[in-house]
Amino acid sequence: MIETVFRSEDVAPADRFPLWRELMARTHAPLDISTDDPRDFRATQRLLDLGTARVWPTDFQPARFVRTPKLIRQSDPEGVHVSLPVRGVLRVTRNGHEIAYAPGSLCVIDSSRPIEVHAGDGPAPQAGIGLELPRALLTLPRDGLDRLTGYRLSSREGFGGLLAQFLVRLTDDTASFGPDDGPHLAGIAADLVSSLFAHVLDTRAALPPETRHNALRLRIRAFLRENLHDPGLTPSVIAAAHHISVRHLHSLFRDESETVAAHLRHLRLERARRLLTDPAWRDVPVGHIAAACGFSEHSVFTRVFKTAYGMTPRDYRHRAQPAVDPPPPPPDGEAG
Repeated sequence: MIETVFRSEDVAPADRFPLWRELMARTHAPLDISTDDPRDFRATQRLLDLGTARVWPTDFQPARFVRTPKLIRQSDPEGVHVSLPVRGVLRVTRNGHEIAYAPGSLCVIDSSRPIEVHAGDGPAPQAGIGLELPRALLTLPRDGLDRLTGYRLSSREGFGGLLAQFLVRLTDDTASFGPDDGPHLAGIAADLVSSLFAHVLDTRAALPPETRHNALRLRIRAFLRENLHDPGLTPSVIAAAHHISVRHLHSLFRDESETVAAHLRHLRLERARRLLTDPAWRDVPVGHIAAACGFSEHSVFTRVFKTAYGMTPRDYRHRAQPAVDPPPPPPDGEAG
């Protein structure tokens, strides 16, 4: 994954809007972009290049985007854009029909269709995350994309929630990924978008088996993260929650580096490690942290933690705490 950053404050005021407009045209597709005050335009945008996909978190002053038939004839990447509003509202007009997308929703845009977007609700800056994918990467029926662009999809549940979580985690933790991780991350994005679209269109049976299996693994991983506190989270419980057999559950993780039980233990240990160094949890007993991470026995938690990190949870917490300088000695003549 390769990341580039644009900040309007890094360039002269007269160049800010023209440069950002050029960046947007390269990131998505040629657009006619306008704003109420281009002389004092402010924007921040990061571009995460995953190879076959691009993710771009952005924060900018309200603007209007238009993709006309003429611009489409000039250049069409035949791409699908999925927008996740984080702050502000997108008002999107297609064929004379307007749909408003607020935080909690997902907007789907087809680069091959005319569109007008008003981004921003009042003077406050608009913020969101955009995902660009080639249409060829997605499994869609012939009229599927036309139907999807007329929906307001949820980003709070189901595959829409998984996609939103993926985009937020990716943009918040880019330091964890290197240049070679881009194709894998693009594949995850394509599988999530394909699964979301198939669910909305009720065409899941048409998805390739690999896409269905990858999407199910992502759902299971999200389920584990949300339920780490439950000590009764066994393979049979996990399988039942996803309406599959325990055998199928294990087969999904057969090609992974960890079994499902090992992955669950790894997630619990990582959460415990973070809580042990979190100032907000400084006064919480280690045993309570173990229980909050799904370990029902303190002795078991201590043993597996020491095996994973080379020291006990108590020693790990102690080493992570900043050193406190001793108080200065009292002035001469004063009792201690």
